[in-house]
Amino acid sequence: MRTALLQSSGRPGSVAENLKVLDDAAGRAAAAGAGLLVTAEMFLTGYAIGDDIGRLAESADGDSADAVAEIAGRHGVAVAYGYPERGHGEDSPAGGDTAEVYNSVQLISADGTRLANYRKTHLFGCFERDHFTPGDRPVVQAELNGLRVGLMICYDVEFPENVRAHALAGTDLLLVPTAQMHPFQFVAESVVPVRAFENQMYVAYVNRTGPEGEFEFVGLSTLAGPDGVARSRAGRGEELVLGDADPVLLAASRETNPYLQDRRPGLYGSLV
Repeated sequence: MRTALLQSSGRPGSVAENLKVLDDAAGRAAAAGAGLLVTAEMFLTGYAIGDDIGRLAESADGDSADAVAEIAGRHGVAVAYGYPERGHGEDSPAGGDTAEVYNSVQLISADGTRLANYRKTHLFGCFERDHFTPGDRPVVQAELNGLRVGLMICYDVEFPENVRAHALAGTDLLLVPTAQMHPFQFVAESVVPVRAFENQMYVAYVNRTGPEGEFEFVGLSTLAGPDGVARSRAGRGEELVLGDADPVLLAASRETNPYLQDRRPGLYGSLV
């Protein structure tokens, strides 16, 4: 499946402007034959927007989700987008919205169907802990174009146990919207390809770029293959990068590198 990685600085604080950016990118991705477009973490609103995070947060079935579904359906390309999620429904015994805000990613199919929603489980630093509630579901998946797609966000991928849980659950393509800032560019350059190799999956790691608030985002969005090779990688600026998650290569790589079959979980009890 051809996958488009949207590396953008976005328009912090403006949902309407970011939806325009998404619409344009979806059109370009579809024209290039992509079946999936992935954005960065908190794409919908911007990341370093302080208390505006709570003001702009929406439920997973809110107006912005409807707008993204319309974009996906009109262009015929699935979309995974990062956004601040307002707790809703199942999070509140009384129903309706709640006070909790989650750092989330939602996957919407090419026909506009909401397939999966994931809440970041590992919050990074004081900024995130001040503005978000951590999620409690480590593995969220959906079937898309013959691949089992998993969802994760930024810091989550830096915990090897987290990615291994996805591998054991059969994830083929792991989507990781991120807001990786200086000086942690080595995560995109080194950690992500290793995660893909040691877990025999594709990892689409999609970053923000440029200055925003107190942060300097480093770009370097990467689609890493199960062979540990970056199948595509962006530079430091705004860019739409294309790469293929090839199920044939995936199957061949898993045959050659049987890590999951060869592991000995009985020896790893002390890790829990």
